[in-house]
Amino acid sequence: MTDQMTDQPGEQAADQPGEQATSQTASQVTDQATDQPGSQAEGASAAEGAPAFEVILASGSPRRRELLEQAGVAFTVRTPVTPVDESLEPDLAAQPEEACKKLAERKAGAVIQEVLAEDYTGMLIVLGADTMVVKDGQIFGKPRSLSDGKHMLRALSGATHEVITAVSVWMVAAPEAEKVSLGFRTFADVSRVTFRDLTDEEIADYLRCGESFDKAGAYAIQGAGAALVERYEGALDTIIGLPAARLVREFPDLLAAR
Repeated sequence: MTDQMTDQPGEQAADQPGEQATSQTASQVTDQATDQPGSQAEGASAAEGAPAFEVILASGSPRRRELLEQAGVAFTVRTPVTPVDESLEPDLAAQPEEACKKLAERKAGAVIQEVLAEDYTGMLIVLGADTMVVKDGQIFGKPRSLSDGKHMLRALSGATHEVITAVSVWMVAAPEAEKVSLGFRTFADVSRVTFRDLTDEEIADYLRCGESFDKAGAYAIQGAGAALVERYEGALDTIIGLPAARLVREFPDLLAAR
């Protein structure tokens, strides 16, 4: 598990004009993020006595929205007005798991900045996520063209690759607009997918179905792309785009969202 925990009572809040952090509140917020029961059932029980958070999913992905709904989380969707910079420095791109976590943090952080600029008060959880397909250390993003998608599927044919989905969970405690505390934790979940040996005709037929172009690695395991897959190891929801089962297990406060 590659979990990362950061208490940001001062640094993150200081990025917002006119706001001050209270470290005591930040400590309380981040304690809730780390002391989690070991099962979803226990998590639901713990959530009963937890403070009621609002939850924002910082993603326009219908697949992530569906997975979070199925997990029983009440939430709203909000994507940043200004698109998030998803470029990666070479050093970061050489570490796909860390790169995926960084992009998830950027997505959640962008929404946090916009929310706090509106003088938000209350308790809030913002979820950012990013998914990467990685083979032999090479990151496969979303195809930019038909030929790009064909190249990706040909490279994945007959081989095993990793699917990494990172989730960044940001907790905000804002009893007053000028008193804001932030804490976040980012984790990455990894599954492995093995493709069948694909013929050029099979690749062309799949690309014609049109589901490749907004998917990392140019395929969707929950759609027609399932026919390309010989087997997978790990969590299916991680491959689809959000490890929702792990998310609510480790953050049971999500189940108490209003």
